[in-house]
Amino acid sequence: MAVEAGRDCLRGLSRTSWQALNLASTSAPFADLNHAALVAAALRLNLNVAAMDFASSTRVGLSALIEACRAREGEQLVIAADKRGAKPGSVQEMQYGCGAAALACGSGEAVFARLLGAESLTVPFFDHFRASGQSADYHWEERWVRDEGLAKLVPQAVSALLERLALTPDRITWFGLSGGPARSDAAIAKALKIAPQSLLPDLQAGVGDTGTAHSLLQLLAALERAQPGDIIVIAAFAQGCEVAAFEMIKPLPASARRGLAGSLADRVEESAYLRLLANEGQLELDWGMRAEVDQKTALTQLYRASDQILGLVGGRCSSCGAVQFPRLPNCVNCAASDTQQPYALDEVPARIATHTADWLQYSPAPPLLMGLVQFDGGARLLMEIVDVGADGLEVGTPLSMRFRIKERDRQRGWNRYFWKASPMSAV
Repeated sequence: MAVEAGRDCLRGLSRTSWQALNLASTSAPFADLNHAALVAAALRLNLNVAAMDFASSTRVGLSALIEACRAREGEQLVIAADKRGAKPGSVQEMQYGCGAAALACGSGEAVFARLLGAESLTVPFFDHFRASGQSADYHWEERWVRDEGLAKLVPQAVSALLERLALTPDRITWFGLSGGPARSDAAIAKALKIAPQSLLPDLQAGVGDTGTAHSLLQLLAALERAQPGDIIVIAAFAQGCEVAAFEMIKPLPASARRGLAGSLADRVEESAYLRLLANEGQLELDWGMRAEVDQKTALTQLYRASDQILGLVGGRCSSCGAVQFPRLPNCVNCAASDTQQPYALDEVPARIATHTADWLQYSPAPPLLMGLVQFDGGARLLMEIVDVGADGLEVGTPLSMRFRIKERDRQRGWNRYFWKASPMSAV
């Protein structure tokens, strides 16, 4: 999700001029690994980018954005992503969601909104926690969280920021609050004397509580609505509160980015509860002998071919112009030696040349859909096809590339990432 959000944010922007990548998550898969480095490789960012992980609290998504906006040098990319786990039958199963958001920070004429200021309030108010090795959070009573936490701490932090910035509540055009129970934002806005029409969507119904990503998703919702001069205040409640105020400088132009609204509109719904539990790892299913394969990854090969595996970078022959994947010493078209120049395929238009549905081969979401993908420019690649909606697949169906888990090495706890194809109508 972090890679997909980053790709959408980077459309039309350079991939080689970033000073830092801040990645925020409370559900990153590894305990000892720089996840921002993995995301940077998939996004093909410059190698001298500073890659930093922010973790351990749902407020760190907003914290990472504030730190990036305060940076004095270069362009900063901020991504927050969370895959929140909940026990079957719990309240959190109905409330939690999975999501990611990405924002670019910098200076100059490309800036659409500026940070006016931020305020932090840090107290040992622990309304929920998740121990190391656990898959679900443990929550305290909602009434206590609402009355002793949100009602007292959030207004304190927001009021302190408004006082420092010499802003009155009536100047706030858009207000968003994450980290609290549903509809708590309305109560906080009322206590702060913020107009009800200033409330941003809490995204609880269509998305759910997405943890570190939620405050950034609400900011994106505001940016898609705001006009020049609008004041946006975003608050993230967790062990206190993080608050940031932004001023809209100019409206967002029409672009090829999906953004929040486009991502919510283009989705594939899953209505089978048992399949949902299986996808979340809540059911221990018998996948049969075909799933009993050692998926050990050769980290040496992953490093040698990291741009091809993680960045989907093929080769373009400097002699005849043919594009191929993977890069080889000789061109598959003219047989010229050592003429392969790096050529990224993740944003190149592609279509299905042939496809098949395999009900025998192991897949966590059977059937396994495979197809020969024809890229514009000549490259062909046999790929797994995912996120197929009700329209199904046909020869010629337009495809886009998606960065996904290809296999899980459950013996060693490693996820092998690669790219899969997805129908354009499903994204």
